[in-house]
Amino acid sequence: MSIGNSPEDERPFEDDREEAHLSVGRALRQARIAAGLTVDDVSNATRVRIAIVHAIEADDFAPCGGDVYARGHIRTLAKAVHLDPEPLIARYDAEHGGRPAPTPAAPLFEAERIRPERRGPNWTAAMVAAIVAVIGFVGFTVVKGGDDGGAKDQVAGGSTPTTGTTAAPTPKGSKSGDQKPAPSDSAIAAAPQDKVTVQVSATDGRSWISARDHNGRLMFDGLLKQGQSKTFQDSTKINLVLGDAGAIQLYVNGKKIDDDFQPGAVERLTYTKGDPQVG
Repeated sequence: MSIGNSPEDERPFEDDREEAHLSVGRALRQARIAAGLTVDDVSNATRVRIAIVHAIEADDFAPCGGDVYARGHIRTLAKAVHLDPEPLIARYDAEHGGRPAPTPAAPLFEAERIRPERRGPNWTAAMVAAIVAVIGFVGFTVVKGGDDGGAKDQVAGGSTPTTGTTAAPTPKGSKSGDQKPAPSDSAIAAAPQDKVTVQVSATDGRSWISARDHNGRLMFDGLLKQGQSKTFQDSTKINLVLGDAGAIQLYVNGKKIDDDFQPGAVERLTYTKGDPQVG
């Protein structure tokens, strides 16, 4: 009969080896329990649905809707239970075939770099063309009419620009100026001043989104496919969660939001009445 450690004394070493090889879901579950949190606590803190939290802790990533969303949820849940997300994401990649090939990822980042250049210069060019057309017409009127004093009075009073826009035939500048600002102007006019109005459009791909009103009631929770839009309105506040913020374009209270959201990034946003302000 040997005298020494019993089999029970050896078990902690076996548990340590087992913990080193925990799956992603089990590691998140044990960290949550160690932190004294319930699934409801984690769901409320992260805005990740309870069903998805349960599925991830069971190593079922199908409800996430794809690898990009799964990595985003793993990162969010790991931070909520005080874990370093990078080893878990690396383990997920190792167990599910690694990260996507560089070729599909490149167009996403190219699109992200090009998108600001595609939107901004068109607005600037249209405004410059309209201003140049008005200034040219004013100069022509001053020289043609021969009444410098009257022309100066008209410019100071603001009447000449109005006449110029109606009489001057500048098709290219006028067409661009009318077509480009129209959506923003009409959206601002249509947005009630005493409410919060948020329009979410999936312009560069699909994205899971969630929207809640100021009481925390769920207004929408689902997948927004490319080309689809949703509009939400509340009297005080709207809370948003974007599963892939890089694919989303936002209009808040009739104004376009130009935040540089990254592809695959999970964003949690809050908007109130007046000028758009991220909470």
